Amino acid sequence: MSDRVLSTETARVTIQRMEAILAGQLEQQVQQLEQQGQTLSDPNIWDGRAASEFRGNVWPQAKASLDRTVQTLEELRVAVQKVNQNIMTAGGNA
Repeated sequence: MSDRVLSTETARVTIQRMEAILAGQLEQQVQQLEQQGQTLSDPNIWDGRAASEFRGNVWPQAKASLDRTVQTLEELRVAVQKVNQNIMTAGGNA
C-alpha cells in the first residue's frame, strides 16, 4: 500500500461533476423512465399482445435492472465522496 496522498484540482472537479450527474440528471432521467414504464404497464392505456408481453415480462425485468443500477450508482457516489474526503483529510485539506 502506498503512502502517497494526492487529490489534484482535476480530481476534485471530476468528483464534483460525477456527484452532480449521479445526484441530479441521471436520477431524474431514471425516475422519468420508470414513470413512462409504469404508464405503459397500464392496460387501460396500452393493451394487446405486445403490450401484455411488455407488462408481464419486459417491464418487470427492466424495472428490476433500473432499481439495481440506481443502487449501484448511489454506492459509487458514496464511495467516491468517501475516498475524496479521506484524501483531503490525510492531506490536511479538510
